[in-house]
Amino acid sequence: MEIAKVVKIPLSSKQIQHSKTPLIHTRNLNSFPTHFKSKSNAQSPNVTTTNSSEISGARFDRKTLSREAYGLEIEVPTMAEIVESSRLQKLDLQLRRFGPFFRITAKSLESGRELGRAEGVIRFWFGGKILHMDSMKLERETIGMNKSIFGIGLFLGAMAIRFGFDCGCAKAELLAINDTLLYHSKLVRFYTRLGFEQVYEVKGGSLRDLGDMLVWGGVGTRMDANLEDLMIKWCSRFKPK
Repeated sequence: MEIAKVVKIPLSSKQIQHSKTPLIHTRNLNSFPTHFKSKSNAQSPNVTTTNSSEISGARFDRKTLSREAYGLEIEVPTMAEIVESSRLQKLDLQLRRFGPFFRITAKSLESGRELGRAEGVIRFWFGGKILHMDSMKLERETIGMNKSIFGIGLFLGAMAIRFGFDCGCAKAELLAINDTLLYHSKLVRFYTRLGFEQVYEVKGGSLRDLGDMLVWGGVGTRMDANLEDLMIKWCSRFKPK
């Protein structure tokens, strides 16, 4: 794949300026999910496997998340539902594992061409496993399509988040690269709308910053998100109507 034909979205902020797709999604992201039920009527979740991955673990494809404070069990999208939803958009999602590393690809069901991919790793840390989001790339032909960032990119992110949750991760982490002040601020707003929160700034002036720069390859804003919160936030996008 030639570099000139690939746009990195959105961890490499220089590439954002080439996209004609607006960064602000028109959907109200703050609405409470409609897919929930009383915990007293909750049923045991079914474990469903998909062709996209083979994942083992107690949380594999769990269909509900408990919110004890409200006495509810909120339905969240399973891996199978994310795949089914993507196919309705004529996308074929595939997940591949290489030890702790993973790669998710999105191909067109019509042409068979790869339209985008996301890569990362499941990190084992003192506080538990972490979903480390390394990169997301979209083919240049998708730029300008309505489904580029909040379509193909959202499907790639949804599968990564579901995969991290199934692997036992509690949070996701990334670095909004600071290449320019203008596009760095757009990146931070973009991820904030998705559900990430700012943790600290990596400026290169401390030993911790040097460690982050070795991991991420640059300076910027470290951002984290709770995986359960992300799935609840976007559940209506992937649940069957």
